[in-house]
Amino acid sequence: MPDLLSRLPISYRQKFILLAALPLLLAAAATAILVAIQSRDLAEREIRSLERQLIEAKKRELRNYVTQARNGFYFIYGNAAIDDEEAKTKVMQILAAMIYGDEGFFFVYDYDGTNLVSPRQTQMINRNWIDLRDGEGTPVVAQFIDVARQGTGYVEHLWPKPSTGEEGRMITFVMGFQDWRWAVGTGVFIDDVLNTVAAARAEVEARVQRNFVNIGLITLAALLLVFLSGLLLNIRERRLADAKLMALTQRVFDAQEEERGRVARELHDGISQILVGVKYTLDIARRRLARGDERADESLGKGIDSLGTAIQEVRRISRDLRPGVLDDLGLGPALRMLTDEFRSRTGIETRFSTVVFRNRLDDEAKIALYRVAQEALTNVERHSGATKVTLDLRGHTRGATMRIADNGHGIEQTRSGSRGLGLRNMQERMDRLGGTLRVLSTRSGTAIEADVPLSHLLPPESGGGKPAKGQA
Repeated sequence: MPDLLSRLPISYRQKFILLAALPLLLAAAATAILVAIQSRDLAEREIRSLERQLIEAKKRELRNYVTQARNGFYFIYGNAAIDDEEAKTKVMQILAAMIYGDEGFFFVYDYDGTNLVSPRQTQMINRNWIDLRDGEGTPVVAQFIDVARQGTGYVEHLWPKPSTGEEGRMITFVMGFQDWRWAVGTGVFIDDVLNTVAAARAEVEARVQRNFVNIGLITLAALLLVFLSGLLLNIRERRLADAKLMALTQRVFDAQEEERGRVARELHDGISQILVGVKYTLDIARRRLARGDERADESLGKGIDSLGTAIQEVRRISRDLRPGVLDDLGLGPALRMLTDEFRSRTGIETRFSTVVFRNRLDDEAKIALYRVAQEALTNVERHSGATKVTLDLRGHTRGATMRIADNGHGIEQTRSGSRGLGLRNMQERMDRLGGTLRVLSTRSGTAIEADVPLSHLLPPESGGGKPAKGQA
């Protein structure tokens, strides 16, 4: 998915919104489908149960009709002989008179298929209907006779309604008069049952559709919420990024101005003063030479010494800006030179130690660690009141660690703005490397530990040549 999104010509914000919205859409679609399937399955079971209950009620109703009819003529059938035509006629008259409701009636077929009684459809009487089939191809009369031969039973079929002539679904209860070879029965149309079932299924579909609509509305609301949240988050992040960028830009400008001010002070207070002295010394030497004064050589010697001092000062300033030994020999010698110069300048006892790991730090890590050490020593000189400083550099299986510790009064005793800016600069340098900076401060001193990850260590063969002692 990320590879697919990376190929799409859309913005980062649009990709973010798409990544947030796509799982929601898939979850909503899966939920809707699952709800629909479960709703339909549950409703279908309920509908089938309702249909069975209604059909059973119809069957009980039919059985009651037939039982009542049988009670009405059973004394005749029970006392009649097999060929008692008078008894048969009386029973047919009783059955012909037993009509109920708008469509209900009793019928009689002999086992050959001839209709003997059909009070609502008299055109069928005395005709053979053994081959009669309904609209679905069911041999209705033949099934009546088969059920009657077996005793009693139900037959579901289509039958023309006496009121309209249109076929409707009917359930018929049939019983056999075996002595007379009759199939006697009655049926009820179950259109009301079918209509009830159809209405229930329509209600289920309507409910499923409502669920789809509700889930869609909820999904749409959630998508709008995601979109608005993403928009607000994007606006907020942009504002924060702009504010951070402005603050960083201002800090860069401040750092540049501070560095320019420092270089200007170094040039004015150091080199400029030395060069002014050289000018006066040479001017004196020139006048002495013009007068033939033997002290001209003395003035020239002082001027040469002052020029040497100016050269050393230029080298010191250049070294502070970018020490050449860092590129030529590595981080270890550069830090040793830095601590030696710090010791001679401040009089603070300074000790440097390192474990050789063959110049394997990349240029970015060397510069960052050197600047951290430079900033830390500057803070020690300005704020700590320390009398002893140790600087330790060593490599290990996780990368490299540099530790600067002093015995001063700790960071908590000093709240100067320059110190805070220095620590932030050190932290940002380590953040750019993906490393960490830890500041451990107590009343008895401060320790700063800078860790560089293994990703900034070059392979052993990339160190280049045989390193000097103390290289890193």
